[in-house]
Amino acid sequence: ASDESMFEYLNVVSKMFDSEAEGYEFYNKYALEKGFSVRKSYVEWDGSNKYIILRKIVCSRQGFSEEKHMKRKMEDRKRRPRSLTRVGCNAKLVIMRQEETGRWFVKDFIDEHSHPLAPRDLSCLLRSHRRISDEQKADIADMEKCGIRKYRIMDILCFQYGGFDKVGCIKRDIYNFCHANKQETISAGDANTVIMHMMVRRERDVDFFFKYLVDEHGHLKGLFWADSQSRLDYEAFGDVIVFDSTYRTNKYNLPFVPFVGLNHHRSTVIFGCGIISHETSQAYEWMLRTFSDCMAQKHPISVITDGDLAMQRAIRVVWPDSNHRLCIWHIQQNIVRHLHDDDVKEEFRSFIYDTSSIEEHEIEWIYFLQRNKVTSEESWLHQMYQMRKLWCAPYLEGRCFLGLSSNQRSESLNFVLHTHLEGKMSLFEMLEHYERCLASRRINEALHDVEALQSVPFTEENASPLEKHAATVFTPSVFKMVLWSIDAVSKCQIREILDGSEDSTYVVSKQERMDKKFGVRIEEQGGLLHRVSCSCRKLECAGTPCSHIFYILGILKQTILPSCCVPTRRTMNAKCAYAPTRKNQMSDYSVSLQRYRELRNCSHAASFKACHSDEDYHRLIMLLQAQHHGKQSSFEQADSKESTNAQHNNTLGLAR
Repeated sequence: ASDESMFEYLNVVSKMFDSEAEGYEFYNKYALEKGFSVRKSYVEWDGSNKYIILRKIVCSRQGFSEEKHMKRKMEDRKRRPRSLTRVGCNAKLVIMRQEETGRWFVKDFIDEHSHPLAPRDLSCLLRSHRRISDEQKADIADMEKCGIRKYRIMDILCFQYGGFDKVGCIKRDIYNFCHANKQETISAGDANTVIMHMMVRRERDVDFFFKYLVDEHGHLKGLFWADSQSRLDYEAFGDVIVFDSTYRTNKYNLPFVPFVGLNHHRSTVIFGCGIISHETSQAYEWMLRTFSDCMAQKHPISVITDGDLAMQRAIRVVWPDSNHRLCIWHIQQNIVRHLHDDDVKEEFRSFIYDTSSIEEHEIEWIYFLQRNKVTSEESWLHQMYQMRKLWCAPYLEGRCFLGLSSNQRSESLNFVLHTHLEGKMSLFEMLEHYERCLASRRINEALHDVEALQSVPFTEENASPLEKHAATVFTPSVFKMVLWSIDAVSKCQIREILDGSEDSTYVVSKQERMDKKFGVRIEEQGGLLHRVSCSCRKLECAGTPCSHIFYILGILKQTILPSCCVPTRRTMNAKCAYAPTRKNQMSDYSVSLQRYRELRNCSHAASFKACHSDEDYHRLIMLLQAQHHGKQSSFEQADSKESTNAQHNNTLGLAR
């Protein structure tokens, strides 16, 4: 042996360790430099079996595969056998505990290998040198919650650490960690984990609402939840609700029912979410009653749903005074599915949008059914005829639906939920998906708020004073709708004026349909405009003034819209009664995790600044290394309250 090898041998055998773990770490670091992997092998205990007194650590290629595995025939195997890694390597480190001092010394050391050693740039990929650190586990868990695929997580880590050799793990380790983490998260039972998580959230947020229902066997039958911001959003925007149970986004095939609406920017706002085990009237009644309990018994003015009969019955029972209409989007889908003649399709679609009188509609229906020989009560056309009051235009005219005729709001929500959605998703994973979607909706609202506060929609120089005023009072998204009415003013024409003692009614028609008349009623008090209404009821139904109102106000030389024409829910004052909570708080269940995030963000900023100077770089790296090696990670010291919740520690891999 060379002098260098002998010096190295003497250096190893003279080592002393404070613990068995320290001895293992030393040999593992030695193996990393040399190019082999290690594993723990033989162990001896003291006479009372309380303490380990001897530990043998061997090269991972020590020994041979068991003979029974080698002799099995290929046809008897369920899977192809693994590659052979054991070649009888004799390299080892044996350490023993001194009884007097409790320290460990090297009893035996062999450094001869019967196989090629890996080069330094590859040895980091050997098994004993791969480890996901606590901070990496926290970051991986966060990235997975954000819907980032595992192979992408590996790409991000390689980029952040400056190469695969500095990450400390490989893609397979990330997959294994995520799988094990998921198993530990729901080890108490998937439904129990979700309920336990919600209990913790209610402790943190007294206004967080959730309620669940179990059967006699303890199985989950129903679940509903809404955080404090969703409840405030319902107070402001809960006049029209859209919900749809046609999505089963979990491995139990349970209907997932998000309750959504429209905010002051005409974008989706989420009021709550429910899960039921069976699509029965009783199940939907329970969910609607629970929703009403959550929302202080404030019933919606109108509801838009899919065509589920059980849901229709539940709405009639629980919300008898609410307007109910079927989703046009679902009807359009069913038209394609059930009708195959293009002429029949077009004639059927006319019933959706034609605003002629109810009497005329009824006559047209009879002719339509007769022409198409619809006699069976089981046919789809007959069933739609039975439900015509829930979707035909004449029956729904004058009712408030805010311009919504379909579940497209629910569709867009579920589109987001279906991004990275897997059929085997657990309830807890589905909850994380929902929360992620909720956070994105709130960020979207915040961006719209900033735009509305910092800018005013563009209007032409020669625009009317009413148009310019509308641009300042309505949110930009709503103003785009208002422009449609303003542009249609040029087509309006006065037919007659009916004067009363305190009010006047202006009869208006559109030039293309002079036979159709609308009455714009103007009420004054003390010579000032007090109230404006129109018989078309667009203001009440869609929440924006119609072209008839703009036309008459223009004739009356009004320069600003009266307050009755500017519904608060269409302005930036819609939520002025309470400060919004825009931040998603689902992941804020661990104090140590919150501290970690703050420190990570701060250290990122400090590191970027320090990297531009040799002096700052060396000072900061010494400080960080001293902190890292100086004492046990605070993540390993989980407080007792957090440790009672499996989710607190297991999801992040902290406190391991």
